[in-house]
Amino acid sequence: MKDYQSEIETETARLAELSERAGALSLPVPTCPGWTMAELITHVGRTHRWAVHVLRNRVQERVWSREVPSGLAEGRSGDADWLRAGAGELLRTLRETDPDLTVWTWGPDRRASWWPPRMLFDPVVPAETAIDGVEEFLHNLPSAAWVTRRLAELGAEGATIHLHASDADGEWTISQGPAGKIEWTRGHAKGDVAVQGPAAELQLMIYGRRSPDALTVYGDSALLDRWLAAAAF
Repeated sequence: MKDYQSEIETETARLAELSERAGALSLPVPTCPGWTMAELITHVGRTHRWAVHVLRNRVQERVWSREVPSGLAEGRSGDADWLRAGAGELLRTLRETDPDLTVWTWGPDRRASWWPPRMLFDPVVPAETAIDGVEEFLHNLPSAAWVTRRLAELGAEGATIHLHASDADGEWTISQGPAGKIEWTRGHAKGDVAVQGPAAELQLMIYGRRSPDALTVYGDSALLDRWLAAAAF
């Protein structure tokens, strides 16, 4: 199994260090439009504590991060020390938990092994890790009912979107199915719209955290914009 824990540790440490720079907590985050660094830190730290709660309590029914105690006073944002504390608990929990333990997830895989990649793929990551991140997103997306409801409203059944990483071995075609559900395949193919760029940029784009304007787009760009707006987390 890929060592997601080490990468989580590295990326969380980078984020904590960035947040400690003078005035950093009030700065806007370009890849999270409308958020400041303080809001990003709070989101990441709450997500870590959410995963710890699910795994340690062997949760079997749906629970969302906002329902899990964060240790923050009402209306307060997290800081670097709070982020590090939560990440430490997360890493200990991931290393102590049987990957095959049955727990709740919002994806199709109901095992504890679903959680480590989900905790990693939010930051900017190396190309090969971003390839995994794109596939993890596409694998989970059909199970995200709050997203598929929005996709169903597009009236885009049968539309295809092709993604092509320019710096790593990664190509995918997404097909919009009925009721908002999607299917996807690896490999080269033509789509109604195609996007080419670095793997990390493609990953951020499908998460709704990067505009496709800086990437190379062929075909129906309006379809791409509508689909990305509906699919964004």
